[in-house]
This record gives sequence, structure tokens and C-alpha cells, in this order.
Amino acid sequence: MSRTPRLSVGIPVYNGHNYLADSIESLLGQSYEDFELIISDNASTDDTADICRRYEKQDSRIRYFRQERNIGGAPNHNFLVEQARGELFKWASDDDLYARDLLKLCVEALDEFPDVVLAHSWTAVIDASDTVTQAVRYGLDTASPSAPERFRSLLYEVGGDDDGGVIRMEVLRRATLLGSYHHSDRTLTAGIALFGPFYQVPDWLYFRRDHAERAERAFKSVRNWCANLDPRRSDALRNPAIRLYAEYIWGYVNAIQEAPLTPAEKRACYRHLAGWLASRANIKRGRYVPEQPSADDVSIPAISANVPGRKKMVP
Repeated sequence: MSRTPRLSVGIPVYNGHNYLADSIESLLGQSYEDFELIISDNASTDDTADICRRYEKQDSRIRYFRQERNIGGAPNHNFLVEQARGELFKWASDDDLYARDLLKLCVEALDEFPDVVLAHSWTAVIDASDTVTQAVRYGLDTASPSAPERFRSLLYEVGGDDDGGVIRMEVLRRATLLGSYHHSDRTLTAGIALFGPFYQVPDWLYFRRDHAERAERAFKSVRNWCANLDPRRSDALRNPAIRLYAEYIWGYVNAIQEAPLTPAEKRACYRHLAGWLASRANIKRGRYVPEQPSADDVSIPAISANVPGRKKMVP
């Protein structure tokens, strides 16, 4: 592309040949076209590189990078931010799908509401064959005008895929990016929320694929999960489990410290964090059961109409 795009979309990928082409197709087919698609291949050993290079030749919006070695999932995600040129940024997954108007509606929301720092849509879960299996309820209070309330909601409530939303780059560059400790995606999202409210497009336009190879299923232990984020975490002596959890907590503390909050707002956030830590201790003792997300009572066939159709990649 000769001019600077307004939006940068980044796909971090490692051995993603099963679904990568479908994901790329659903992004290239967006009704909003003023974006670049940056793909960072984390030294894949399958035919991911071939797929990426073919698409790069077909569409000038694509910029393809291949890491010389596996640098881990977290650095690969952050590399995309470093390469981005747009004023807006979105992480995309190599195995998920995106309805045709997702980017358009998210960008329009950011234009209409200057105080909003991140825009996304409701999530529907699909299986390996693109069949919608669940509509996920979004129950977080991230639209609240109160930064401490947004922070509290992200601590206590579950649901949402906000780390895949369209984010203002000026905010993302001021926040601490992904670390390689336990649940660093949550501390990143909380950090962004401390800069401003989120907006949810009221429709199921993001389709998160649930399959056996997905990271949440493939890596069962905290150690394996963190080693996937950064191979250096596999050293148990240098990175004992207690450190991986401690860095998680410190990630929230750091987010509060870096956010543009008043002293009173920061104190409120610290109180929420302390209360959350106490509640986590009670969970371990069997005294507290957090609320779990549930499926909305909606028409699955109606949601399925938003799923992008499969297309054959042109050689």
C-alpha cells in the first residue's frame, strides 16, 4: 500500500494451516476496506508460510513477516503492534471468523463516541465446521463512565473477547502490552479499560472457533501455557509457578499505575484489586462460586447467517 491505512489488523500465527485461509478471507471480504493486514508467522513448520505468501501476492493490503525462530505467542502478538501504521489496531486470530460488517461498525462506533477506546461485537462460538454452537452473553460493565467500575467488572465478571476489539492506537501504545505470565491478556484488557469505556456492537459478528488445537485446550497447565507465550518460561527454576502468578497480579498493579487516573480513582481500583484477591482465596477454600456466563436465548440460525461462507483460495 502506498498510503497509510487507518486501521491495522494483525494476525499472529503458528502452524495455522487448518483455518488460516478462511480467517484471511473473512477479513479481506470486510465491507470496510481502509486497513492493512499484517501477518506474523512465528516460524511455522507446516504450510502456513505458503498460504501467507500466496495471499500477499493477491492483495496489496497484506504485509507478511516470518520470524526466524519461535519467539513465543506474546512477543509475536506485540511484534504486530510495532509494525502497525494505522491509528486503530485490531488483533485477529488465525482460526476465527469475522462477519462482513464487523470492522465497519467498530470503526463507526469509535468515530461516533470519541471517549470510547475499544469497540467490538458480541461473540458466537463456532466449531471446526463453522457451525454456531453458542451465543455468549456479554455481561461486563466496560461501557461504564467510571474507570474503577470498568476495572472491577473485568476483575470479577467473565465473558467477552475484548482483546480482539478495534483499539485506538494512541491508547494501546501507552498501555503495557502482552506479557508471558498467566492471564496477561486479562491485565492488558484491564489496562486499556482504564483509559476509557468500551463499546459493544449489539450483534453477533465475531465467531470464536472452538477446536481441539486451540490454546485453551492444548495447554492444560499454567507452565505449558506460559511456555507457549514465551519458550523461556519452560525453565521451572527461573520461572517457578509462584512467579507466574505474582506477575499476573503485578500486571494489574502496573495497569493502575500507568493509567491516567485521579488519586481517588487509583485508590478505588486498588480496593477492588484487594477485594478480588480475597475472593480468589475464598474460591480456593470453597467459600465462593463466581457467576458463570450463559448462552442467550437467541436464534442460532439467525446468528449463523452472519458467518462468512467458505471460499477456496486462488493459487
